[in-house]
Amino acid sequence: MERVIYDRIRALEAEHWWFVGRRKVLGRLIARLAPPPGARILEVGCGAGGNIPLLRAFGTVTALEPDDESRAYVAERLGMDVDTGRLPGGLPYGPASFDLICAFDVIEHVDDDQGSVAALAGLLTPGGALLTTVPAYQWMWSRHDALHHHKRRYALPRYRALFEAAGLTVETATYFNTLLFAPAAAQRLLKRWLGRETPDDAMPPAWLNRLLTGLFGLEAPLAAAGALPFGLSIAVIARKALA
Repeated sequence: MERVIYDRIRALEAEHWWFVGRRKVLGRLIARLAPPPGARILEVGCGAGGNIPLLRAFGTVTALEPDDESRAYVAERLGMDVDTGRLPGGLPYGPASFDLICAFDVIEHVDDDQGSVAALAGLLTPGGALLTTVPAYQWMWSRHDALHHHKRRYALPRYRALFEAAGLTVETATYFNTLLFAPAAAQRLLKRWLGRETPDDAMPPAWLNRLLTGLFGLEAPLAAAGALPFGLSIAVIARKALA
C-alpha cells in the first residue's frame, strides 16, 4: 500500500466505525473457534497493530508486517517485536507453528492468493484454524481498492474454494457488514457515476460514527453462525485436519 494509506489506517482504526465494528465481528468469530489455552496466534499483515489487543485475549500473539514504519510503530505502542516477511514464499516460520492464523483483509493484496492460503495452511498445527477476511464483490471495485493496492474482490464461492484446494476444512464461510450493504453500495456506485474520488473511509460525524458502529456490531452473532447471505466483506474459518 501507499505510505499515506498506512498512515490513514493508523489514524482511523481506533475509532472509525468500520474498524471497531469489524473487531466486534472478529472477536465473536474467534470466541466461536475456542482456541486452546495458551494458543499460539499469528496475525499476518498486522499493519499498525489495531487487532493485536483483541487477539491477545485468546493467546500469545506473533505479528508479521512488511512495512517498516508500521513495525516500528507497533513495537513502540504495544511493546512487541513484529516480524517481517511476505506471502506466499517469504514467511519466517516453520511448519505447524501456530494454533490460529489470522489474515484480516490481506489476501486481496497478494498476486498469488492460492499459494498464499496454502502457505498459511502449512504453518498450522494439526487441528489449527485459519481465520481470514476479504472485501466482497468485484462489481463494487472503486478507487478505494486501487489506492489500497487490492488485486481483486471476491465472491464467496471463489474465496471458499481457495481453502478447500489447500486441504483445509471450511467451518464458517459468510458475508458480513450486511446491514450497511445497501447504502454503502449505492454510495460507491454513485461516486463512480459522478467521477468523484473522495475516500470511502472518511471519518463521519461523531453521532453517525456511533450509529454505524452499533449497527455493524449487531451482526457479530449472525456472522459467527455463518448466517449472512450478502455483505461488504467475507469471512472464512478453515481448519487443518488432526491427522
